[in-house]
Amino acid sequence: MTVLQTTPVTTEQTPAPVDVCAAPAPRHPRPNGQDSYTISEVVAFTGLTAHTLRWYERIGLMSHIDRSHTGQRRYSNRDLDWLDLVGKLRLTGMPVADMVRYAELVREGDGTYAERHALLEATRRDVRARIAELQDTLAVLDRKIMFYADASRATAYEAAAAGAATHAAPAPEAERTAR
Repeated sequence: MTVLQTTPVTTEQTPAPVDVCAAPAPRHPRPNGQDSYTISEVVAFTGLTAHTLRWYERIGLMSHIDRSHTGQRRYSNRDLDWLDLVGKLRLTGMPVADMVRYAELVREGDGTYAERHALLEATRRDVRARIAELQDTLAVLDRKIMFYADASRATAYEAAAAGAATHAAPAPEAERTAR
C-alpha cells in the first residue's frame, strides 16, 4: 500500500463576495461536524421526497451530487443550503424554468451576477404584487368576518331579548295555573 502525502498549495486571492442567501441558517438541525448525508436523511431534513430530489438533479436544479463507493447519493451541507434556497424560491412562485436558469447562472460563476440580479428583482416584483393582492383579499375577509360576527351578536341579542320577553310576561293561561 502506498501512502501519498500532499502539501496544500496556497495562492493569494482576494476573497469573493459572500452571498448571504447561499448559506442560510438550516431549518432543521444537522449533526455537528457532519457533511455527508444519504438521500433518506435529506428527505428527513427538508421534507422533500426522494423522487423530488432525484428530479431536481435530473433537470439541473441541483449541481452534481457526490456518490459513495456503492453509488449512493451523498449530499453535503452546501447541498442542503442550496435546497433551502430552492425552497424559498418555490415559495415565491418562481417558475421551475427560472429556478433552473438561476442554478445554471450560479454554476457559470461571477460573470453572471447582473443576470442573477435581474432574475431575482423580477421575482421580487412578482412577490410584492402577490403580497398586495393578498392584503386586499385579507381586508375583504376581515370585513366579512366582522359582518358575520356582528350579525351573530345581533341574532344572539335578539334571541335573548325575545326569550326574556316570554319569561317576563307569562301567557295568561300559564299565569292561572301557576297561582
